[in-house]
Amino acid sequence: MASEPSVVGQFPPELLAVICAHVYAAGIPPPTPSLDPLICVDQPGIPTALPSSFPPAYWPESVVRRTLANLCQVNKAWYEAAKPWLWRKIEIRLPRSWLAIVDEVAGGDDEEASEEQAALMVGQTLRNAETAALAAQNLIGECSSDDAALELHDKVLERLSGPDISIPPELLSPPASREPSPRRPRTKSKSPARWKLMRSISVAVQDVMERAHPGIYVPPPHDPHPGRFVRHLDFNHFRTIGMRRLVEEGVNNRFVTGDRLAAVLKELPNLLVFGATEYMDGALTFPVLKELLLRGSASRGRGRPSRGRDVVIPDPNDPEQEDLARRRECKDLEAIDLTGCVSGVFVSALSQFVNTFLLGHSEDSSDSEDERERRPNRGRNMVQEESLTFPGMRRLGLRGVKSLQPRILEPLVLAFPHLTHLDLSCTRITPEGLAALGASATVRLQSLALERCNWLTGESIRNFLIEAPAAQNLRELSLYGDWTFPSPLTEEQLRDILSLAPCFKSGQLVYLDLSSAPLNRELLLEVCPQQPRLRSLGLSHIRNLELGAVADFLRTKASNVEILTLVTATQELGYGDLVVSHRQATIALHTQLIRPLCTPPFVFSLSSKPKTEDPPTRLRVIELAPPLLTSLGAGAGTWRIVRSKGGRGWYVDAASGWAAQVSTDSDGTAEEEGKGSKLRRDLEPNHPYRVEIEALADANGNVSSGVGWHARKMEILHGDGLLGREAGLYGAVAFAYQG
Repeated sequence: MASEPSVVGQFPPELLAVICAHVYAAGIPPPTPSLDPLICVDQPGIPTALPSSFPPAYWPESVVRRTLANLCQVNKAWYEAAKPWLWRKIEIRLPRSWLAIVDEVAGGDDEEASEEQAALMVGQTLRNAETAALAAQNLIGECSSDDAALELHDKVLERLSGPDISIPPELLSPPASREPSPRRPRTKSKSPARWKLMRSISVAVQDVMERAHPGIYVPPPHDPHPGRFVRHLDFNHFRTIGMRRLVEEGVNNRFVTGDRLAAVLKELPNLLVFGATEYMDGALTFPVLKELLLRGSASRGRGRPSRGRDVVIPDPNDPEQEDLARRRECKDLEAIDLTGCVSGVFVSALSQFVNTFLLGHSEDSSDSEDERERRPNRGRNMVQEESLTFPGMRRLGLRGVKSLQPRILEPLVLAFPHLTHLDLSCTRITPEGLAALGASATVRLQSLALERCNWLTGESIRNFLIEAPAAQNLRELSLYGDWTFPSPLTEEQLRDILSLAPCFKSGQLVYLDLSSAPLNRELLLEVCPQQPRLRSLGLSHIRNLELGAVADFLRTKASNVEILTLVTATQELGYGDLVVSHRQATIALHTQLIRPLCTPPFVFSLSSKPKTEDPPTRLRVIELAPPLLTSLGAGAGTWRIVRSKGGRGWYVDAASGWAAQVSTDSDGTAEEEGKGSKLRRDLEPNHPYRVEIEALADANGNVSSGVGWHARKMEILHGDGLLGREAGLYGAVAFAYQG
């Protein structure tokens, strides 16, 4: 018996696209995270509410990509629906995969071969567009002939040869009897982007047909290249370690070069997110930075004359003007993460970019001393009159970019007037730069990291948090310091911040790290306002802080804190003036912190079954120093030690996690309710989340870089901030590195 046709095969293309969109969206982390590592098990189920540790709130990236790849293999309709979502996010992991991306998106890195491919592509696209146009003529009752096709071809070529079309004449393959168009005398340059060629041909054909038959619609030619689908490109997982390459090969035969990266970026008009790492920062050259930053509204703002000046007509034959016109049609970049980029090539390129486009001058050692003295004044005047800004940028990550001087770093940060996430940890930001950022009338930060910025003063941080409009809506704040680079705040400055800063007074903070700040019992219990939304709190490297004061603060003012860091902190744990043995420290940890805050109160009743009450707080993860973790042994009760891939470690309650609420039937069996999730303290020994935490504890540090709690690095690419979760090199910086 023949099988009946599938109903899914009869779905319209729009419905298939919606299905694929939902598959892609299933891999996006939710706005309310569980703060736990992603649990990957077979058939995990569907979360009933957020946050949710188990079932996981989103799919792993590998599952999403495998699902979309399988949909592409069903039939042509599913292929067309799933392909845009499969290419939407590109994470470069292996060198050979990067070379494959270069070939697929940019046509390879051979310039001559690329121009030949572009010429063939233009010819094929012209034929397809003209065929579609002739078919449209047939629909309205006009017969098409060879003469009509030749006439249409000549008109389209004439339209494409105009001065306002960015297709070089050599790519149009004109007939041998026709001389190249004299309207565009130009030197040989790289061919335009493929998406730009396709759009120009479509516009030209539509314009020719519109003139002959007003109102006629000609479908655009099919573009097989996937560059226009890409929204996300990052090198977070890129490595060349372990390839058995010689040092000379690694220096002279790099995989990710500036030319290859610039060629790929030129083919990504809809790119919104870009992430780089120290493994490929040598490819961040000046042309690459121009392709990244001078997009969309930033390019549309360039070249506009100031009021009262003469109108400047750009030269259409200038290759730089062609690139500028192409970049105007690209979308603005929304997020860029440059964590750890410190190479000389990158620093030199970024310095050249800032000097050229933001300060209005370029450095030249041959200039006289008088010219160098006058040049900063001209730069400041130019910034005041024609300052270049990037209004589309929302998230900027510069963590660990230590090689940038303040004169380059600060103008760059100030050029982004609408930032919501900013990570300046371990940079040379100065008090003057922070004050200039605070004076911005448009910046409204939601997440800010100023970890180990040893050039900042306590007074500058105080003034910024109290007076700056940019800091009024902060929900995540990291002022982390350690014994090497302690917090510059004094007790009085910290008192002013806790009592006067709008972000503290509003009670909207969800992440706070005050490690190495001069906190004491009075500041915590009497000065600091209530923090009902706080979920992750860092109090490491505070020697003289009392453990009892921390417990009282969590119980009375921040009962929703789930994660607490106490690395080399508090007197009772052995880091104060008094000598405390490891045994005494572990006993103090359990008796003064864990038992009072994490154990439900005891209830006894003779008449009926006592109602179980929740513990006073939600505390379930405590970060401790490695020696103290070692003294804890295998843990006590349901508490286990989970170590990161690096030097950090946590004391975790394996029986606590966000899961579906459980109701008990009349026969005593427990069933999950569909009403929502809650932080359960009684997960069964065979519960998948508890089993996974036990497995992480048994791994003894042999885990992925994305395992950990209380991230030190801000998640920039997706906008999850300091509560976000990352893997790869970004994950190692966030959860593994101790310093």
